[in-house]
Amino acid sequence: MGLNFEVVFREVLYAVAVIYTLAFVIYGIRAIKGPTTADIILVVDCLSFDMAAFMVILGIYFRSVMLASGSIILALWAYMLDLYYTKYVLYGEVEV
Repeated sequence: MGLNFEVVFREVLYAVAVIYTLAFVIYGIRAIKGPTTADIILVVDCLSFDMAAFMVILGIYFRSVMLASGSIILALWAYMLDLYYTKYVLYGEVEV
């Protein structure tokens, strides 16, 4: 009469999906109301890293390596966006 790991994981996944959906809505509101470019960059950054984390959780649930690979690429893209924006703010130009 023990707990089935798959059932518990499915229930936790539903709760996490609700929390991530609420976070995405809040990020969307911040992106629309954000008065500066830094606010919008921060929203995109948070969305990217949260989506990467959620993709890892879904990859574990579906037992898919491809979702984990995609999440790594998404996280690296968000990191590069941060670097380019910081370089633009500090130096006024972006060179590759």
